[in-house]
Amino acid sequence: METSYHVLGQLYKKILLGAPLENDTQEYAFYLNLPFSIQDLSTSNFLRWPCVHHGNQPGSVNIGATPIPVELINLKIHFQVSNPRDIMLLQLTVIKMMITKILAKKMEFTIKEKYNAIIEILLKSYELESKLINTFHGSDKLLSHMAAKCLASLLHLQLREKDIINKTWTDFCLKSFSNYPESNTISYCLWTLTAVIKEILKATCLQKAGLLKQFLASFDFHFEVFYCSVFSQNFENNHDTKILNPKITNFFICFLELLEILIASRIHLKLYLTCQRVFYLKIFCALDIIRWPIHSLVKKKFIILIKRCLLHKVGEDVLNTSLPTLIEQDPYLDMDMLALGNAFLQAVNLGWLKQLSVREKPSHFGGSEVQSGNKSLLGPDLIILRASSLVLLKSLEIKVHNYMSASEVKAELQKFMPELLSFLKHHLHSSLKLHHHCEWLSKIFIEQDDDMLEAAKASLSIYLKLTRSWNEAAKDMIQEKETWDHQTHENGFNPHCIFLFLLKNIGFDATVLLDFLISSETCFLEYFVRYLKLLQGEKNNFSDVCKLFDAAELRDGMHISRIVTSHVEERYSNQATHQHLFCGTNHYAVLPLASDPTTSGTNIKQKDNQTMKLKQPNLLMCIDNTSSPRASQSLVDYSGSSEDSEEESVEEEYLSTIKQTPLDYQVNTKIKEIVSVIGEKSQNYLESTAMLLDPKEASTLSSVSCETALNSIASETVIFCKTFKCLKELEKAISRLHRKHLFPYNPSALLKLLKHIDTINKNMNVL
Repeated sequence: METSYHVLGQLYKKILLGAPLENDTQEYAFYLNLPFSIQDLSTSNFLRWPCVHHGNQPGSVNIGATPIPVELINLKIHFQVSNPRDIMLLQLTVIKMMITKILAKKMEFTIKEKYNAIIEILLKSYELESKLINTFHGSDKLLSHMAAKCLASLLHLQLREKDIINKTWTDFCLKSFSNYPESNTISYCLWTLTAVIKEILKATCLQKAGLLKQFLASFDFHFEVFYCSVFSQNFENNHDTKILNPKITNFFICFLELLEILIASRIHLKLYLTCQRVFYLKIFCALDIIRWPIHSLVKKKFIILIKRCLLHKVGEDVLNTSLPTLIEQDPYLDMDMLALGNAFLQAVNLGWLKQLSVREKPSHFGGSEVQSGNKSLLGPDLIILRASSLVLLKSLEIKVHNYMSASEVKAELQKFMPELLSFLKHHLHSSLKLHHHCEWLSKIFIEQDDDMLEAAKASLSIYLKLTRSWNEAAKDMIQEKETWDHQTHENGFNPHCIFLFLLKNIGFDATVLLDFLISSETCFLEYFVRYLKLLQGEKNNFSDVCKLFDAAELRDGMHISRIVTSHVEERYSNQATHQHLFCGTNHYAVLPLASDPTTSGTNIKQKDNQTMKLKQPNLLMCIDNTSSPRASQSLVDYSGSSEDSEEESVEEEYLSTIKQTPLDYQVNTKIKEIVSVIGEKSQNYLESTAMLLDPKEASTLSSVSCETALNSIASETVIFCKTFKCLKELEKAISRLHRKHLFPYNPSALLKLLKHIDTINKNMNVL
């Protein structure tokens, strides 16, 4: 036994170093020969192993033929083991390493030929593949896993080097498919299939598509039958604990991973076999999996797989590569995506979201319990909430773009968006409560930038489709279109609200937007360009939404006590010159406060007039100095250099003029205009704002006095100015980087859009 360990150990070291093998290939194959069955692993049968050395056996390997310097080996192996299982693990390790060396490019031809000869002997004389498959029937998971890895490498080697499919393994897979769910080896079959496809996709050879097509063709039809049998099981009303055991969970995880790699191979290699399309075409029967009493991890992986299919991101994590740019060449993609989206929406219409379980204790790394006492981890599983919401939004986008009329688009939105919002409100806790329907996107996607921007882009795409449909409709539908503009808020997909919530989440920090534009991990550039084009034609709608945000922030700031206002006035009266008091702090402080109910009517009016006189002159100054805590953490420092000093000096002089003038002509004129029209605007403004707010909160706003409405309209430029200030800073940052050739792509078109937006802002300020 010690001799066997010693020989295998020396062979392992030589293969690790890429050293030549001097002895005969038959002798090496003798020691690498696996036992015939799992029963041969027992100690009583160990001496009958063909690889066990019996001392005086002729033809034994000459161990000392080529001594290997110990100092060259960092890994020290001690062979003081008397367990037959360890010998087999070492055999599997050596075989796997040998195949890896054969497939490697940087390997001497003579050494590679020697390795090939040993593997050929193991296949023909010792039936290596049959013995590896027999290992799957045992209870030793480590041995079975190592055998599966060896088998996957062996299949890839035969396919790539000899262009053949192993018949023994093919028969084993087909038998496992047909015997499901009684088959005990189906998980290893699926895992091996997945591993071989991964190896083909990761290979650098040019004939990958041909190899994979040949590999998959042998069981293409049988896989579709197997797929339908998996999801046709009646688990819905079966609460037997046996389906919750790790074996069932492991099978579904292996199955979903195989589906993902099959879809990824379709995208990357432009193959369109049935096994690669079946998930798109027959998804409806699979959606019932959420009702099955199986592990929540399986349901989570299933929903995430649907999300990746709709986003064209299948296999990115597995292959560590981005999506190829020629995806549009897939002739079946649009058809399959529409089938997937329609099937999901049909399931939602039948109550799929209501049946989806969002655990209060989300599973972590496959676990299902959170340690007692750690209440900070309690809450809804945001991964499932995000994935299911994004799947619904993308499915709706795909379906909407296949309709032509505005009424059909409107019907689809009114059917599914309230369903989504109801689902989210049911599961979100008080800390994530929605104050506005459009806030749902920024609330649940706040921890996942890439998904948040995908959702924003999808909602914007739906809105653009709806807008085009309205523009193409008859003129007598204009009034109905105006009504529908309000309903975009109620249905939670108004693009201006979504964009402003995004800016609020990042503190109106232009450097964060710059990071998004530079990063290739999100679709922000595509979303941002589309939104800027929309903003050019909907500046009035954007202004109305800004008023809504200002009114909402006014309402949220009503809890600030009258003492704060008095303190502000006291500090202001003690200033020798007009200086801003709240720059860099929460902007609620510069918004008008609600009247104290204990104050008389006359005092209220005087108080409000004083407050407006105090706050309005400093409004622009506070906006100009607003900063975000994330600014210092930006990935890009775009501070100007000496070549920009002249331009910056002009800008600083202009800004200093604003800061030194507490009440410039433009602001003074704006306030006079507002005061002149407040009598006829206040009530209409409150009523329209109440329609856009949540119905439960509209009553609060409608109770605000006319004096408060005056202040609200006077401060309507807060969000508006912060937004355009942020966009202006972004434009300057991109221009600097572009001039220095530091921007990763040509931003000329984007800069043109940003400059046009800045022109719109200036024109609106003049008006």
